[in-house]
Amino acid sequence: MSIKENNLNDKGADALADFSVSRRHFLAGLGALTLAVSFKGPVALAAELDTELGFVPNAFIRVDKAGMVTVISSYLEMGQGIFTGIATLAAEELEVNAEQLRVEAAPADVKKYANPVLAAMGFNVQGTGGSTAMRGAWDTMRKAAASARLMLLQAAAKTWKVDVASLSVKDGVISHAGSGKSAGYGDFVALASTLPLPDEASVKLKDSAAFTKIGKRDSMARVDIPAKVNGSAIYTQDIKVPGMLVAVIAHPPTLFAKVGKVDASKAKAIAGVEAVLEIPGDDIIQGGVAVLAKNTWIAKQGRDALEITWIEDAKAPVSSEALFSEFKKLAATPGTKVFERGSQPTGVPEGGQEIAAVYELPYLAHAPMEPMNVLIHKEGDRCQVWNGEQWHTADRAAVAKELGLALEKVNITQLYAGGSFGRRGNPRSDYVIEGARIVKVAQQQNIKAPIKLVWMREDDMRALQYRTMNIHDTRLVLDKSGNPVSWRWRIVGDSIFGVPDGQVDSLLVEGSHELPYTVANLLVEQHIPGTKLPVQWLRSVGHTYTGLVGETLIDEAARKAGKDPYQYRRALIKDERFLAVLDLVAEKSGWDKPLAKGGSGERRGRGIAIHESFGSVVAQVVEITVREDSSYKVDKVYCAVDCGQVVNPAIVETQLKGGIGFGLSFLRQEITLDKGQIVQGNFNTYPVLRINAMPTVEVYAVPSSEHPTGIGEPGVPPLVPAVINALASITGKYLRKLPLGNEVDL
Repeated sequence: MSIKENNLNDKGADALADFSVSRRHFLAGLGALTLAVSFKGPVALAAELDTELGFVPNAFIRVDKAGMVTVISSYLEMGQGIFTGIATLAAEELEVNAEQLRVEAAPADVKKYANPVLAAMGFNVQGTGGSTAMRGAWDTMRKAAASARLMLLQAAAKTWKVDVASLSVKDGVISHAGSGKSAGYGDFVALASTLPLPDEASVKLKDSAAFTKIGKRDSMARVDIPAKVNGSAIYTQDIKVPGMLVAVIAHPPTLFAKVGKVDASKAKAIAGVEAVLEIPGDDIIQGGVAVLAKNTWIAKQGRDALEITWIEDAKAPVSSEALFSEFKKLAATPGTKVFERGSQPTGVPEGGQEIAAVYELPYLAHAPMEPMNVLIHKEGDRCQVWNGEQWHTADRAAVAKELGLALEKVNITQLYAGGSFGRRGNPRSDYVIEGARIVKVAQQQNIKAPIKLVWMREDDMRALQYRTMNIHDTRLVLDKSGNPVSWRWRIVGDSIFGVPDGQVDSLLVEGSHELPYTVANLLVEQHIPGTKLPVQWLRSVGHTYTGLVGETLIDEAARKAGKDPYQYRRALIKDERFLAVLDLVAEKSGWDKPLAKGGSGERRGRGIAIHESFGSVVAQVVEITVREDSSYKVDKVYCAVDCGQVVNPAIVETQLKGGIGFGLSFLRQEITLDKGQIVQGNFNTYPVLRINAMPTVEVYAVPSSEHPTGIGEPGVPPLVPAVINALASITGKYLRKLPLGNEVDL
């Protein structure tokens, strides 16, 4: 199908080590989902919930007396279209239209709203990440909606004294052809609420051949867009509660420095400044000095007026140059064995060739449109949190611990988030803890007001938690026919969960040993330097660099062998799923046809790359122009995907386009340290792709009726290697260090 043309517990670190599961492993773990959606378990909550809400057959569906359906989303809507995808699933099984349905964010409640994909891996949390929303909701939401539909039909059958099988429903209206009777869902809410819950065997899901909304392009418009356009959508920055104060904090200018002396006289002289608080740091937050004021602008003025003497941390990392030097030394030595197949030869076969390459990739910041923020109000032994909440279970526990409260006394109201790319799902709950600690210190000084922590852009970009910088030392040996004989890949980078060196961190090396290519002898090793800077997952996590390294090396091997990069890949791939995606992108891009020539002094090229992440396979072909002045421009990207059953074609397309734009930003981005300070602070030094630089993108999906797989992240990994491969088709050089900057070496 052409989308363009057609319709934290104790096991946390161990479980998340395999966070980016393959389709095979994911499907094998689906048996655990039965518990998550059992009608004797968390979904069967009618007796627990307030019947005044209407018909509440489970934790995910409510139907009021007017027939309006409310769908409860346990996943965060941060611009990726999750609310619409979930609405599509519910509308399909309930047989209602878009106008009869709304989506509401779930509170933090892991018993009702655990992420079933993570639960299947033994990690029982409520959270949004790893491109798991549609994977998790596919069964859960459809079964919840189908059970509600069945109970409403049973209520109608009982009212009209007819057989349930003789009833049909369309657009929320139940009809009986024999008697000519019809009525909307709302007429049966009261009776349906009294009926026993159906057993699972009686709840039948629609066959894919009968879908009228799932997989159909125009069946469900984005449910979040109207509120975002008219301004009624509420983000953390928008929300205000009576008596609220805003906190803006002065973090250490150099890494891990501590507050020495504070002169707050100028800050306190500013009208509207209510308090200045020293916030102690620890292993999770850096701490600093917070200014509390009536609004954000006053709080920022107060923060900027502070005069602080800082005590430097002598052990803090000093520069990117020094860190890269340390990483490179490690990369030159054998590391912890991650994966081994066959053995590594010491020499090169007669007539063969060797590619020895070292890749140097920088720290990267998330830089979402909305910097981190959180509103917290503690009253006695209870606490209310308002937030664009991505990591419900861990954040709730962190707030409870920080404020000394029982877990059940902390309630989270989930708001919209202006992007995240993983940042709001921080495994250490850093900015949430900072907000809670400000509240704790304030209450110790008898300030009982609700407090909203607001980070400025510079605070957000300099608050660490980056994607790890990483070094890759690789050796690829080819035989006389140009085919890979052996591949040795050594990865150096820091661990998100602090896995010590000597133990395997699967997140660090994900995507490296799952290569689709036939290589008899493969060795993957890792080093974890244990740098003091905390690192975090960023959209596509380890695949952001393993996709780059793997796909540029295989492309270079093709050119050394004198073979077409597409055909070379095709000959080395046995997996039919990969081949279908690769063939589709080659066909749609016209790979076998000459590339159109550029203007005077311009040189044009194209590159190809394919990578699997989060259960989905994505291939991309990039067309590029290098101008006479050595600047370059990505003109067009063709993208093919197998993500299983497409739920909403428009969202799949926009997510892949967004991933492509995100990857293009990597070409010019880096976070660097100099004299213990983070150099970059805003978009002038950490450039995000401008809209006028976004290429034309065409997206195509391989038709599939398999269980949906991830889509939010898989569009990112192939983009940068496809660009590098396209540049190499012009220059003959494979670039191994990012960022590339604005020009290439001809």
